Amino acid sequence: ASFTISLHKVDNTTVTIKLRPSVSTNCRIRTKNGIKSELKIKPGENVTFAFTCSTPEKYFITEIQKNIDCVSGPCPFGDVHLYPPGLPRLNRTYIWDVKASTKAGLELKFSTPWLRQIEPGETCPDSISYNINSCIDKATVNIGTFCRNGSVSRVKLLGGVVMSLHLPWHSPLTTSGFNIANRASIKRLCIIESILKGESSITLMSPNYPLGFPEDELMTWQFVIPSNMRASVFFHNYSLSNCERKEERVEYYIPGSPSNPEVFKLSDSQPANIAGSFNMSLQGCDQDAQNPGILRLLFQVVVQHPQVDENVTYLVDLSKEKNMTVTIHLEGWPSHVPPMSEPICLICKDPRTCDRVLTLASGAAYRISFLCKDLSRLRITAEKGIGCMDIRWCQRKIYSLSVPKAITKLPIRLHKFIWKLLATDLINVEITSPSLKLQQHVPEQRCNTSYSYSIVSATPETELNLGVFCPGGSIEKIQMRNNITISLKTFGKGFFNESIPQDLKMSFVPHIKDECTFTVSPNPRAKVYLQTPNWPYGLPPYVSISWFVAVPSKQTARLGFSKDRMGIACETGRAYVNIKEETPGAEEIVRREDELLPQPRNMHHDFWVNVSNCKPVDKTQLALQFWVTFADKQIDLGIILAVVAGAGVLTAIGLTVCCVKKKKKKTQNPMVGVYNANVNTQMPGKKGFFGKGRQNNESHVYAVIDDAVVYGHLLKESNGSVAPEVDVYRPFDGPIGSLPPSPPPFSFRKDIKRSSNTEEEPPPLMDTDQDTYTFAHQKLGQSKDNGNANEKDKGDTSVPLLENKERDGLVE
Repeated sequence: ASFTISLHKVDNTTVTIKLRPSVSTNCRIRTKNGIKSELKIKPGENVTFAFTCSTPEKYFITEIQKNIDCVSGPCPFGDVHLYPPGLPRLNRTYIWDVKASTKAGLELKFSTPWLRQIEPGETCPDSISYNINSCIDKATVNIGTFCRNGSVSRVKLLGGVVMSLHLPWHSPLTTSGFNIANRASIKRLCIIESILKGESSITLMSPNYPLGFPEDELMTWQFVIPSNMRASVFFHNYSLSNCERKEERVEYYIPGSPSNPEVFKLSDSQPANIAGSFNMSLQGCDQDAQNPGILRLLFQVVVQHPQVDENVTYLVDLSKEKNMTVTIHLEGWPSHVPPMSEPICLICKDPRTCDRVLTLASGAAYRISFLCKDLSRLRITAEKGIGCMDIRWCQRKIYSLSVPKAITKLPIRLHKFIWKLLATDLINVEITSPSLKLQQHVPEQRCNTSYSYSIVSATPETELNLGVFCPGGSIEKIQMRNNITISLKTFGKGFFNESIPQDLKMSFVPHIKDECTFTVSPNPRAKVYLQTPNWPYGLPPYVSISWFVAVPSKQTARLGFSKDRMGIACETGRAYVNIKEETPGAEEIVRREDELLPQPRNMHHDFWVNVSNCKPVDKTQLALQFWVTFADKQIDLGIILAVVAGAGVLTAIGLTVCCVKKKKKKTQNPMVGVYNANVNTQMPGKKGFFGKGRQNNESHVYAVIDDAVVYGHLLKESNGSVAPEVDVYRPFDGPIGSLPPSPPPFSFRKDIKRSSNTEEEPPPLMDTDQDTYTFAHQKLGQSKDNGNANEKDKGDTSVPLLENKERDGLVE
């Protein structure tokens, strides 16, 4: 196919057909003068041409430039047409270069559906875009790039204009969509008019965005809004230049305002809930020549109907609170920010100070209102700090970790309340729940309440996540080292009904040995599951955790582990599980990482469970879970028979002694009796068995000398001791206290050395076997290494922004 283009000289239009940038092809343009890769048709020329390929739209583009002189001649007001006709179906760019004096600005008026400004790099859905540039003397300012279907109805510019329209080769558009309306002086860079008819949201940018607003310039946006609607302005992205003189600012002209213009900094919260139309202007400054900086602004205007409850206020009294902030925000904030096009919820501190996120600080009272159709989309996140730098001032003080009523009374769901508990290295935190107690959320025992607590301890080297806890369990007290963060998180709407019985208390206590200690007081009929912190990832290296489990006096506890082994291998140190009952003479059950964990066993007294980690050889860490159940104590028939038999034996001994005494009275030469004060004949564990004190009865008097007593001196030849053949731990013989068991010192954390002829290790001991290792604790007050790596360780604003509307030419 061939094409003929005829250009009238009076139209001052040039057509250029050329290859796309960076395209290599054998397709060419054939004219009577030969084959070319580019064709330029000037005003007054008539050219016929054809392409050497069937799909020239893939390789060629067309630029049509029309020069319009509004300085030396009359300006062609009215619609701007797409000229010339009959162009080949190629991607086209129409460029209108309009020359005008800076004393007579040009106004471009767009036909519906008007224009929508887009950010640099963004594309239009239909690939049709407009680009507007203002030309002042030799300087060019990019006003912006626009798509169709928007709210920008007019743009008025100072000086000349370069207007571009980009059309794809398949576009059916036959009109330019704008006209040159008139000329009038505006005394500012430009005025952009935006008409919003209903509930909507628009985004606009300052000229030259994001490269920077021209120095010491002024521009205005004029927003036409129905009087029954409300508009709010939000700045989403801005930066400031380095000013030598004047000040960068935003000024508003709001009809009915007592202080027009209203001046704001770019960093201020911008006006909201504005009734009807208003103007907004951006004023630059004289910039530093050496370091000018960049002034730019991207903002959003939201228009919505007045809310029915916009005059309803809620009192948030934080005057008696300390170190607390309350943030009201949209659900999903800050990780999820809804698109600007969506209807928004606004939170207002006063009728004109509103935002999508509002933060209130403690020490003051606020009256807030909501411009929001659906309050269920809003959430509250609060944070409170509690600190202790000297234990003498805060040791006996108990803090209630409950949500203040000022928050629970709001018609908004509480998302999270965070307590940050700060203390020095030698001060620890104790958390208690005296009446409700806490339940640890584990797979076998999930929380089903409307809220839960997440507790995290921040140690100097790592973060220890204790887990998730909810009310209604068995954990009565938790003691932790270092700074603690407790986060209350709600689920559903039921929290307001359950918030009254919150029972979490906190106090500061002196330094504790382990990283964390739990005090567990289970319900006698409950089965309690407990697991190590940082589940399921495991304990950090060299961390020690303890649980103290209270056993009711008429109950027997059964303790079991959820797996057979710890499942780790140590690179440095040893990992231990220690179990010990809180009773005199109780042995301590110790298992290392290379041994089987104890089988389920009965515990008749309060007991401790301690888990201490080593430094594992790989990324696998120590993660353990155990359970505790209770049953009523049963009377053992064997014990009854033993008591009866014992009574019988004592009776027989008594009768024998009586007979011997009577016989001895008849003897003229009685045998010699020996008093041995070192013999204790009292039955162990049965205090008060005898009716009289030991000094008042004759249980310690021997009537007959036993052979073992007569020849007992022979036993002294061995010095009363026998050297053991292997290195074993000594049984615990010290006093019983409230401290948890702990692993042996590092000197004992090595494998027991055995000779090369040692036989294979015996099979693991069963529940009925004697414990593998027992050892003696040092007495209270002595230091002991429990395997921790390190415990210490403006211009003139008196002039209104907008001149007389007739002079600006914005009112028809």
